[in-house]
Amino acid sequence: MVTFLPSRPGPLADVPSFERTIGGAESNVACALARAGHRARWVSRVGTDGFGDHLVRTIAAHGVDTTAVARDPERPTGIYFRTDGERATGTEPAIGSESATGPGSATGTEPVTSPEPAPFSEVVYYRAGSAASAMSPANVPPHAARAGHILHLTGITAALSADCLALLRTLTSARPAAASGSEPGPLVSFDVNYRVGLWRTAPEPGGQVLGELARHSDIVFVGEDEAAAAWGVTGGPDAVREALPEPAVLVVKQGSLGATAFVGESAGVFAPALRVDVVSPVGAGDAFAAGFLAGTLRGLPVRERLRHGHLSAAAVLTAAGDLAAPPAREAADRLVALDDAAWEALRLGPGWSAGTPPRTLPGARGPKTADDGQPGEGQPGDGQPGDDQRGDGQSDGTQAEVGA
Repeated sequence: MVTFLPSRPGPLADVPSFERTIGGAESNVACALARAGHRARWVSRVGTDGFGDHLVRTIAAHGVDTTAVARDPERPTGIYFRTDGERATGTEPAIGSESATGPGSATGTEPVTSPEPAPFSEVVYYRAGSAASAMSPANVPPHAARAGHILHLTGITAALSADCLALLRTLTSARPAAASGSEPGPLVSFDVNYRVGLWRTAPEPGGQVLGELARHSDIVFVGEDEAAAAWGVTGGPDAVREALPEPAVLVVKQGSLGATAFVGESAGVFAPALRVDVVSPVGAGDAFAAGFLAGTLRGLPVRERLRHGHLSAAAVLTAAGDLAAPPAREAADRLVALDDAAWEALRLGPGWSAGTPPRTLPGARGPKTADDGQPGEGQPGDGQPGDDQRGDGQSDGTQAEVGA
């Protein structure tokens, strides 16, 4: 989608002008993966309008393959306007915007809080009847969506229309390998991204649909707040895993505490959040997913994948838009290798991913050795792509993205 950012703080009613940029959960993930050195493809539909031109051109400039993006001459490109602020959990009173009643704030990265509570973000979407909402099994080529090692989907796309939901059901349930015995298709990654406002007019209950899609996916991302709002599941990551045992990998985002990943039947692996001087929280959840998936493509141990997710989220949290340049791989790997005390002592501010050194508290120690007691790499059934890594740690495959 095309995003319009406010020229100054305040409610939308008081903002005099906006800066045009891009956003959208799946395209955010595709851009972040491409900028992290992986090949990424975005599969979607946009209008034959200027906003569609801008969206495709800008996403392609991030290094994403946009050849599978269809142009719709009858429907417009979706747009939205937003202010900065946290997304709510679905239990607070609405404040005049869709996002004020939808969970999804749990990014797994700890903001540096101020004495005053952060305001909720106002987001106004104009995407009813958009080109992306017309995606369906009939107009999205299966080979384009299944060409890579990982196919990343989100619950937002499922909520856009009955056709979009049918597409996601097709992509999560129809596995060519299981049906024909051919080479296995991509791992299916699914970010729940529960937004109450999007499901109010949907023909099926959002919680039921999202649970179904999650159970048919290989890698699932969900915030504790989302699990509570969508499924009524409380009690921490273990309770979420008990309610959702099917995915090979389940990542439970715990807001300012951090995130816990479950692989198969193993106990959860926890990585604490980073301290971040937040500029804007929007897009951090997508960045976290991209960082974790990048680590998955590289066959990294689970805790390292989580830490890469935290670092990618921190890059977006310290920038104004939905996207930000991730840290260079070598720099990120050095931070990921820090011991626990040094990791927890980090404090990241604006510009850190572009080379401004992160601040640390006194007494922090340096990187651990390679043998740090973390889970092994590339174990069968853990949602990793096996032998698909090159010697330089980058994937030979394509990360396919489907959505607005």
